[in-house]
Amino acid sequence: MIIDLLENGNPSDIALATAGGGPAITYGGLKQQVHELSSTLNHIGLGRGDRIAMALPNGIELISSFLAAAVTGTAAPLNPAYKYDEFKFYLEDTKAKALILPPGELQEARQAAGESGVLIVEASVDAEGKVRYEAAGNAGSPRSTEAATADDIALMLHTSGTTSRPKRVPLAHKNLSISAKNVAAWYQLSPDDVALCVMPLFHVHGLVASTLATLTTGGQVVIVPKFNPLSFWATVRDYRATWYSAVPTIHQVLVSRTKPGTRPQGAEQLRFIRSCSAALPPQTMADIEERFGVPILEAYGMTEAAHQMASNPLPPGARKSGSVGLGGRVSICILDEQGQIMPPNTHGEVSIKGPNVFAGYEDNPQANAAAFTNGWFRTGDQGFLDDEGYLTLVGRIKELINRGGEKISPREVDEALLRHPCVSEAVCFGIADRTYGEEVAAAVVLKAPAIESELRKHCESMLAGFKVPKVIYIVEAIPKTPTGKIQRRIVSAEISKKQEKGI
Repeated sequence: MIIDLLENGNPSDIALATAGGGPAITYGGLKQQVHELSSTLNHIGLGRGDRIAMALPNGIELISSFLAAAVTGTAAPLNPAYKYDEFKFYLEDTKAKALILPPGELQEARQAAGESGVLIVEASVDAEGKVRYEAAGNAGSPRSTEAATADDIALMLHTSGTTSRPKRVPLAHKNLSISAKNVAAWYQLSPDDVALCVMPLFHVHGLVASTLATLTTGGQVVIVPKFNPLSFWATVRDYRATWYSAVPTIHQVLVSRTKPGTRPQGAEQLRFIRSCSAALPPQTMADIEERFGVPILEAYGMTEAAHQMASNPLPPGARKSGSVGLGGRVSICILDEQGQIMPPNTHGEVSIKGPNVFAGYEDNPQANAAAFTNGWFRTGDQGFLDDEGYLTLVGRIKELINRGGEKISPREVDEALLRHPCVSEAVCFGIADRTYGEEVAAAVVLKAPAIESELRKHCESMLAGFKVPKVIYIVEAIPKTPTGKIQRRIVSAEISKKQEKGI
C-alpha cells in the first residue's frame, strides 16, 4: 500500500511542512494521524471499495486525507475551485460516498453533495498539524477495518476531457507506489532532499512527483498553499529546498521577475528544477539555467501512468532541449495507426508499458479498446524517439492542424512565436477555413508592445509559409487548467466567443 512509502522516514524527522510558518508534522506523527483518520472513516460507515472525495486546500489536511482515504477505500481529490455543476458531475460519476471539506466552506460543494446523498465530513487542522474529522450529517453504521491490497484502487482521477467527456482513471496502490519509486530513483532523492510543492495536490504532478516520491525516500515536503512569485525565493531559502517541480507557466513567471546575470538568493541550494505537465519552450529552459544556475529537467507524465513516463537525466547525463528525455523504468515505443512499432526518428503515436500504467478506464470498454494495442497504452501524443532513445513530443494527435493535407504541429508554431522578444505566452490552434479545411491561428500575450503584422513577419522568418498563422490574436491572458496546462480547444472557443461579442 502507498502508506508503506512512509516506512523509510525517520519517525522524528519532518515529513510535511507548510510554507510561511504553517504547521508541520513528523513521519511518526503522519503515520499515526493516517491510522487515526482511517479509523474515524471506518467508524462513520466508510470502508473498502468506497469512494471518498475531498475538496481541500493544499496543506497537511489534504495529504493526510488522501492517505487515509486510500487506506480506507479510494481517494478522489477534487479541485476546490469547482462550481456546483462540476461538483455534482464528479461526485455522481465517481459514486462518492463522502466528501471531505474545510469547516463551513465551499457551499456549492455542500449543495451538490446534499442533492447527491453524499456524506459531508469536515476536516480541521490545528497549529501542530493535527487533522480531525467530524461528520456533518447522518453517518452510516461502523465498518470493520480491511487492509487494502496492492491491486486495490487507491486513487480515482479523471482525464482532462480535452477531446471527449472526462473518463475515470483508477490508479491502484501498486501503480502509485511504483511511480513514486521511479521518480525518486531517477532524481536520486534522499533523506537530505527538501521538495518545494507548488503544484495542486488534486492532480498526480504534485501528489506523486513532489510528495509521494519525496516521502518514499524520507525527505521533507514543503507545501505551498498557493504559488506566489513574490515569496517564492524566500521560501526556497528559508526551508532550504533542494528541488521543485512545476509547469512551464510558473517557470516563466519566475524568469520574468529575475534580471539576466542576477541569481535569486536561495537558488544556490537547489540541486535541480523539474518541469512537467506542458511543453517547456527551449528559450525558457535556457533562461532558467542562465539565471538560476541550476539544471532544469523536462519530464513527461500523465494521469494514466500515475504520472512520470520520461525525463531528462541529472548531470552528467545529457539534457536535450525540446526533448522530454528517456523512458527510464517505463518502456516507450512509437506506434503507427496499425499498431506496428516504428523505427527511430519516425513520427507516430507515443505508447507506453510498465507496472506504473493503469489497467484501463473504469466502465469504458470502448475507450479501452481504442487506448490499448498489444499491451501498449496509446497516449494520444504524437512524437518520435531519436537514436539514443530520447523522446520528442510533436503535439496531441487530435490537435494537429490539417491545412489542406499538410499536418502542422501547434507546438512548433508556439515555439516560433515565443522566440519573439515581445511575446511572453503563445498558443496556436486550428480554425475553420473554406479553402484549406483548417487554417493556422494563434493567441499571444505580450510583455512589450508589438503588432500582428510584426509577429507574422517574425514567424515567416522561421516557418514554412503554410505554418505561419493566418491570424494572431493579442490577448491579456490565455486560459489554463488549474495545473497550468493550456488546452487549445478551450483557447479557440474563448477566442471565438470574444469575436462573436465584438470584444
